[in-house]
Amino acid sequence: MSQKIAIVGAGALGGYVGGYFAHHGEDVTLIDFWPEHLDAIRLRGLELDGVTAPEKFTVTQAKTLLFSDVAKLEGQTPFDIIFVSVKSYDTERVTKAMAPYLAQTGCVVSLQNCMNEDAIAAIVGPERTLGVIASIISVELYEAGRIRRMAAKGGAKHTVFRVGEIHGKLTPRVESLVKLFSLIDSAKATTNLQGERWTKLTQNSMRNGISAATGLTGGECDRSEVLRRLAIQVGGEAVRVGKLLGYQLEKMGELMPDQIEKASAGDLSALAEVENIMIGRTASNPRAGIQRPSMAQDMKKGRKTEIEFMNGFIAAKGVQVGVATPANEKLVQAVLSVEQGRQKASPSVLGA
Repeated sequence: MSQKIAIVGAGALGGYVGGYFAHHGEDVTLIDFWPEHLDAIRLRGLELDGVTAPEKFTVTQAKTLLFSDVAKLEGQTPFDIIFVSVKSYDTERVTKAMAPYLAQTGCVVSLQNCMNEDAIAAIVGPERTLGVIASIISVELYEAGRIRRMAAKGGAKHTVFRVGEIHGKLTPRVESLVKLFSLIDSAKATTNLQGERWTKLTQNSMRNGISAATGLTGGECDRSEVLRRLAIQVGGEAVRVGKLLGYQLEKMGELMPDQIEKASAGDLSALAEVENIMIGRTASNPRAGIQRPSMAQDMKKGRKTEIEFMNGFIAAKGVQVGVATPANEKLVQAVLSVEQGRQKASPSVLGA
């Protein structure tokens, strides 16, 4: 029996995931802040694309709702699953707004970049809160009603979706969500949600802010020695902080956390290995020339970034555990200076 699903934040990731669910027959309502985006979906469907021909299709089955109209849900059948896929600074606001429309046995699932499960749990309860990490997926809302995936599907090579409970136990609803996400790409249940979250945060910290501050694509950042090594320093700091917080970090694509930490600490062999992997992933990606991480997309659109919930969060936790995070702090200030109009996005902002 199909579950009733809400995707709150039908942008790049939320729209992509919700579109796939609807395409496979799930009862999906896409809820978003951007009227033109929803108008385009109503007019011509949600157009999805990827790096292979089978990934290109149009979704016409999903319902749509403007976030400012959520009161219209009053009296309707409540949602079994509400996916929160908004920027971190909007997490509490949208969770509070959607909580009245959650079924008594339903759950709210964080489908976001940063660590927001605690904020959601404070509103709906930890027993109704789950998290999903989307690892190395690279999706972009490049035009109203049009979303494309810029990275190849992970399949057996790389598990893209990791689903878990806050308490780390494997439950029937986790297994149900794994099956749901398997309609899109490889998925697994995890007993290490917080470790997976910090791993994803580390990955994002190494790419998002640098691309946002410089205006360069992810591939262009990887090809620059200055920016590549800054990313390694940022990642090394994040790994050290995460370890002291007690998190069990996972593999990041082809990169291992210890490898990044060693490279950032001056181990020349590890540095060469990490740089070769970073350069190689750009060379193997046919869309590396146009691919921009989500924060760079936000910057280009004039939207507020998540830098304070990403690199800023790492820096704040570094203070908590006594680890210096100068590279993360530098990146926060650089992104904010561009976001607030004090500088224009350029490699020179980060000394490249």
